[in-house]
Amino acid sequence: MRKMMSFAALALAVAFTLPATAQTQSVVAGKSPGMAGVARTIDVTAKITAINAGTREITLKGPQGNEVTVVAGPEVQNFKQLKVGNSVDVQYVQALVLELKKGGGKPVARTEKAGVVRAKPGEAPGAAAGRQITVVGDVINVDAATHTVTVRGPKRTVDLDVQDPEQLKLIAKGDQIEATYTEAAAVSVTPAKK
Repeated sequence: MRKMMSFAALALAVAFTLPATAQTQSVVAGKSPGMAGVARTIDVTAKITAINAGTREITLKGPQGNEVTVVAGPEVQNFKQLKVGNSVDVQYVQALVLELKKGGGKPVARTEKAGVVRAKPGEAPGAAAGRQITVVGDVINVDAATHTVTVRGPKRTVDLDVQDPEQLKLIAKGDQIEATYTEAAAVSVTPAKK
């Protein structure tokens, strides 16, 4: 799990510190009765401008000239293959799905799954990591006047704003809401063109 978080931190540092013009982003949202979801993807490309092998720091430059320095932790294999001028491509995906479970019955709980895939020794540097968190909570109140649904989860109680009146009509006290959050990142390195 720690390795996944270190990799994700590296990917996010690249994805969110380079200027918006260095990335493409798309957002997709959808809903059906008792279900709603949204997903976002970000693609970022940067060039390696400096490498400090002793500290494992890599300086990346976006197309607008902005630079960010990231530390490639020990989970980044094939570090020695990185060269100044290489392109680093990061693809990052986030998704959230809320699903109504009529009548309840599931345990109120939070579960998490995670995984990492790294380049094998000798392959081009790269990796992919992902995690999925699922939380099930009990609906303890529905307030049609304020368009809110109160859900008690395993650690806290939250009020959800439900602006769609058709969705709100489907929810009743005693039902459950299952929220699934997924994030994944992939990093690949392309050698500089000669």
